[in-house]
Amino acid sequence: MRVSRLLAFAATSSLLASCGGAGMQSVPANPQSHSVAPAGPTIQSRTIVENGITMHVLPARGVTVLSDYHGITTLSRSATTTSNLIYHGGPIQAVPHIFVVYWGPKWGTAPSNDPEYTVLNGFLSSIGGHSWINIDTQYYQTLGGTTTHVGNPSSQLTATWIDTSSVPRKPTSSAVGAEAQKAALHFGYGGVSASYIVAIQSGNDPSGFRTSWCAWHSSESESEGIVSFTNLPYQSDAGASCGAGSVNSPGTYDGVTIVGGHEEAETQTDPQPNSGWLDSGGAEIGDKCAWVSLENNPNAGGYPTQPLWDNKVSGCAQSGP
Repeated sequence: MRVSRLLAFAATSSLLASCGGAGMQSVPANPQSHSVAPAGPTIQSRTIVENGITMHVLPARGVTVLSDYHGITTLSRSATTTSNLIYHGGPIQAVPHIFVVYWGPKWGTAPSNDPEYTVLNGFLSSIGGHSWINIDTQYYQTLGGTTTHVGNPSSQLTATWIDTSSVPRKPTSSAVGAEAQKAALHFGYGGVSASYIVAIQSGNDPSGFRTSWCAWHSSESESEGIVSFTNLPYQSDAGASCGAGSVNSPGTYDGVTIVGGHEEAETQTDPQPNSGWLDSGGAEIGDKCAWVSLENNPNAGGYPTQPLWDNKVSGCAQSGP
């Protein structure tokens, strides 16, 4: 598989500016306006390059230093908590559409009765057109003299697919990238506005999952174009480390939407890390508010979410802008 090396902050030059259906859930017709939360604690914003793949990583809850990632170099910056996001010249997702491949035979057949399948599909079906993900719409690209903002169409979950092929015991970044390309070929290549989420079956946890990180997003250059994708392991395997019980009791699947939403919001504003919107320390829209002020969000179908960084209020918000 042909992979582009989209190095963090374009190396030193950018250092200075660094198919199954899904059930719908109802959302209040008049969701609350700005719900501003304090910024999260200072953490390390993770950008890891492995086998030519730049991965923007969400650390597990409570993890502030990731000193090693099975032997590869970790590129990190301190995430500032007060500075706004800065545009780095790359694309955003003007008309976001989400494709999910559920990877592994344990998912069964569509529609799967696996709870994480149900929760993830329900959440991604609920966010479009509503004010949590609408925070993304203030961010834009300026390419070829034209300025275009992130869009917020009402239907963003476009298609799902259960791929029952076997999963490596510990899938590597390259294996996840290969599965994302397989999904792009299955669904059809959707261009820069397409997000391909690789949801891995329970028990096949990648190295470092739950102890160091919960998910990451990246992109690869393939023959059909650049594929933006998310590595989303089975979140409830990680328990509290990746959000279980952080909002509800027992809240077994709280992390599915907290982590999945974090990655999707970041993909829409920075689909080709790290060329979109980041702050001067390398933090994306979700990083600056990770693991703080979590709630069952009426502006996201009632599912648990974290706030997102809102440049218009220079703070974390659960709706906006």
